[in-house]
Amino acid sequence: MPYDVRVINELVQKESAFAERLIGAVGRVVVGQKPMIERILIGLLTGGHVLLEGVPGLAKTLTVKTVADCFHLRFHRIQFTPDLLPADIVGTTIYRPQTQEFASKKGPIFANLVLADEINRAPAKVQSALLEAMQERQVTIGDETHRLPEPFLVMATQNPIEQEGTYALPEAQLDRFMLMIKVGYPTRVEERAIMDAMSLGAPPAVEPVADAEQLAAARSVINQIYIDDKIKDYIVNVVAATRDPGAFGLKDLADLIEFGASPRASIFLNVAARAHAFIKRRGYVTPEDIKAIGLDVLRHRVILTYEAEAEEVTSEDVVRRLFEHVEVP
Repeated sequence: MPYDVRVINELVQKESAFAERLIGAVGRVVVGQKPMIERILIGLLTGGHVLLEGVPGLAKTLTVKTVADCFHLRFHRIQFTPDLLPADIVGTTIYRPQTQEFASKKGPIFANLVLADEINRAPAKVQSALLEAMQERQVTIGDETHRLPEPFLVMATQNPIEQEGTYALPEAQLDRFMLMIKVGYPTRVEERAIMDAMSLGAPPAVEPVADAEQLAAARSVINQIYIDDKIKDYIVNVVAATRDPGAFGLKDLADLIEFGASPRASIFLNVAARAHAFIKRRGYVTPEDIKAIGLDVLRHRVILTYEAEAEEVTSEDVVRRLFEHVEVP
């Protein structure tokens, strides 16, 4: 196995070079927010959908668009509004008088990278129109099913739920997002740099640094990254602790958790940890990779009780406590 790890390390060193260039290119446009940039890249490297949450003005849309510009991929942006219809996203059937036949008119969902901007501005019926596309990588228009292009990735942004005019995303759709990233405010130094840069006009353009072939090659290497059985057990234990915290010495959390994370969380945590190791240019996964990405994978999958809300306990508080108490291999 040590020999295999050395070989994988060499592959990672070779294939991960573009990831460092991409982070640098996006960083020249978006000041700060490096954790957000890295996690968006993890989504791209694994094919996992990404949800960004933060108040308006934190460069969520700019970051996603800049990342898309760094790839030779087809990109579509959909602005979600209260009057949006499902057909505006997936497409519809139209009648062609010339042929006297109905034909499918594909919507903007048919792209490699889809930016669902302010996804929680649209009602649940429209949000649910993305479910089939996100899970099955296909769309049904009328009685025809169409495959989506490969790669396909949804990057959604949303304002906090308590903001005016927003609708909470259904739990079934939240679970389809591999990562939910909370975007915070920049530091004073970063904000000064943002002010100076943006007051001069439009942000600088970025040149593409990778294409679909490089992305596919990187995904192939990530699938080979070594993860020890003890690390796999650690992942399963963390996810199991969200369902039965008492079994891990956290009986006080049992009354705060309504539903724990699904098996999809274990799958995503495994895959995301491999991608995190890839970005750090390692051919093997460590417990630190699990901890680094775990909050983003689990925060939207732990459903709390009314008691937790009354005590102002958040899902992030619960997940952090789980990581503090679950034994690390």
